[in-house]
Amino acid sequence: MPTDSTAAALRELLVRQLETWLPTALHRSRRATMALAYAHRDVDSAEAALRLVAGQADRLRGLRLTVLVLADASTDLPARLGPIEAGLPADVAVHVVPGDPSRLPVALKAGGAVGAPLFSFVDAAGASGVPDAAVLRAAAGGRPAEILLRAGRGAGAELDAAGFPLVTEVDLLPAAGDTASITFGTGSDRSLEAFKESLWAAGDVRLRDPAGRLPDAGPDPELDPLGRELLAELARTGPRTVTELRRHALTATVYRSSDALRALTDLLAAGVVTRDPAEGRLGGDVVIIPSAGAA
Repeated sequence: MPTDSTAAALRELLVRQLETWLPTALHRSRRATMALAYAHRDVDSAEAALRLVAGQADRLRGLRLTVLVLADASTDLPARLGPIEAGLPADVAVHVVPGDPSRLPVALKAGGAVGAPLFSFVDAAGASGVPDAAVLRAAAGGRPAEILLRAGRGAGAELDAAGFPLVTEVDLLPAAGDTASITFGTGSDRSLEAFKESLWAAGDVRLRDPAGRLPDAGPDPELDPLGRELLAELARTGPRTVTELRRHALTATVYRSSDALRALTDLLAAGVVTRDPAEGRLGGDVVIIPSAGAA
């Protein structure tokens, strides 16, 4: 079960991501599903998520939003969610389903989630390893689909195999308490960028990526580690566009898109890479070329 500081950071991260996802999802479709699945009894984030939905009630009228909450039957969740649910529009349906994340495929099928926008939050803290592949495939069944997963390390490969085109992993290191390994999967570059921005704004935690990079918290982190990673990527693959390098930073490191642009600017100034075209704005289609011996 998450410690208090870990749980607070996760709750803030979930709410921030839903603030981005919900308006976009309901702009694309007349129906959408939000699924929250827990392997433990600490379900405060479900209440926070539903309060966010209630705060956007005026924008939801006439739209069909299904909220599925899978949690231990012994929690007092129905009583806690009831007063919030009472203020929701009639087209917002909240279903509390007894069980753990393994029941997500059945719940999503029953809720008619397939083929419409789907956001899944799966908190598997305390469970052994990553949720079963069937759970992740079900979460990938939305059009589009996003997932915020708390599980063991190495879940990124599982999300990739389940069908999420863009995946990133990061560890949340709270000031006190246990480390939380978070994996995010999406098909949208914009959602991935929003997730990274949310990470950097989430609570009293530090961030560590799979390579062990642990930048200082703050609006202007040290960019030398990111610069070295971008140079290594260029050495592996050859010239890449700015868009491709920004995406690499978003998926393979803890850094944000804006950090990647700053790091590339520093590399260009140092002469270790060149660009084509040589002048103009550093836009997404600009090609970055490693200089001889730069790696």
